[in-house]
Amino acid sequence: MLFNSLPFLFAFLPVGLLVFYFLGRRNQHSAALWLALLSVFFYGWWNPHFIALLLASVILNYATGCLVDREQRKRAGHAGVFLAIGIAIDLGLLAYYKYASFLLNAAGAVLGLDVHIEQIPLPLGISFFTFTQIAFLVDVYQRKASEFNFRRYLLFVTYFPHLIAGPILHHSQMMPQFALRKTYKVDWFNMSAGWTIFVIGLAKKVLLADYFAGFVAPAFGALEHGIHLAALDAWIGALGYTLQIYFDFSGYCDMAIGVSLMFNVLIPINFNSPYKAANIIDFWRRWHMTLSAFLRDYLYIPLGGNRRGRIRRYVNILLTMLLGGLWHGAGWTFVLWGLLHGIYLIINHGFRALTEWLGWRVDTWRGWRFASWLLTFVAVVVGWVFFRADSLASAVGMLCGMGGAHGLAGDTSVFTTTMRANGAIATIAGLLVVWLLPNSQQFMNDRRLYLETVRPISGWTSALVWNPRWWLAPCLFGLLLAYCLLLLAPSNVSEFLYYQF
Repeated sequence: MLFNSLPFLFAFLPVGLLVFYFLGRRNQHSAALWLALLSVFFYGWWNPHFIALLLASVILNYATGCLVDREQRKRAGHAGVFLAIGIAIDLGLLAYYKYASFLLNAAGAVLGLDVHIEQIPLPLGISFFTFTQIAFLVDVYQRKASEFNFRRYLLFVTYFPHLIAGPILHHSQMMPQFALRKTYKVDWFNMSAGWTIFVIGLAKKVLLADYFAGFVAPAFGALEHGIHLAALDAWIGALGYTLQIYFDFSGYCDMAIGVSLMFNVLIPINFNSPYKAANIIDFWRRWHMTLSAFLRDYLYIPLGGNRRGRIRRYVNILLTMLLGGLWHGAGWTFVLWGLLHGIYLIINHGFRALTEWLGWRVDTWRGWRFASWLLTFVAVVVGWVFFRADSLASAVGMLCGMGGAHGLAGDTSVFTTTMRANGAIATIAGLLVVWLLPNSQQFMNDRRLYLETVRPISGWTSALVWNPRWWLAPCLFGLLLAYCLLLLAPSNVSEFLYYQF
């Protein structure tokens, strides 16, 4: 089920809220169980056949966590063995569904065998509920998670606002909230704020991300058919995807936070204006923040982090980003995207080390921050070309077009003159929005709505901060919601890009 679908908006969400708070007034355990069953139904709406896989994964990891905890308490020495077995099973299932056909086809190509294995149907959200449970097992092993209530654990893993496309949750973030009595009582401030955040995310998806998709598909599709793109068309396609994935994922994150807030549950911020990043290190602190933290804590640091010398540190960064790229998809374009960002990070860390050794204070140089930000943004756009392209040849073709190899403004049939002009204007407007306006959490500007501290905004944009006592706010957001609903005919509902990962 999609957040931007009519069944979700007019049936699933209102019924889910009404029953949740009705049961919560009488018995919070029943309300928690209802929310868990509601989440399983949400997952099964897409394909009921994979409910069994989800529940089997939940039961297996819960049992493994109990065994690890028991061994830790007994100091019996077998906790590490159970941890390794649990993680191996999790990764094995993920590898089978997500990477088996890719790896076998790649092996066949290397060995010169005429082998082609079709992609195994991928269970929705398997990457997210797998990583969430791996984090749980490691946290149990490290004595960071200690509460074992199966009803709440089932809710923790299947909780529908995060289940399909994140954020990756931690046991310690969610269990205390599920245990609070006030979670199961209506909080009209949370309801109002949550609905506002949800509408902002819906508008990003319906009005912006889906609009830019109309320029992206023709541009990248033309490359697959061997059509060369002139520079203007190539840049409209590349920047169009840069904005599409920004508003698509940002919109999903807002809707997830907003929906969860309506249930009085705070989930982590997963997106924080990444195109404002001054360098690539900062970019990865702002883009898919919980995935970046997971890769750092459960892959980069266990590999040795920066504790074993500079060369080993760079190798660890490269391995982490390669696996991060492969996590997004089983294809060479994703591998190359991860490799590219690994190289970016190595250059960034290497440059920092060099300037420290030379005693340079580059942050005091006039224009340095602007140049650093611009270079970072261009590097990210180049990376998105590989991320979006269906093949390496298409990615190279797009980059050649962006470099002017086929002229500045060709007469290809990819865009009409009007569409090209609209694409250029929309791209400029979209970039100004992401660069100049406050993000959703800055707009809401209330620490009660988020798990993390939100840096307040200043200057002229502070006039845009949400005020729940401002009487026009419900009217304006009501009109915005109504306009989005007009565009949400059943045939126009599109999946979020991160659903495929």
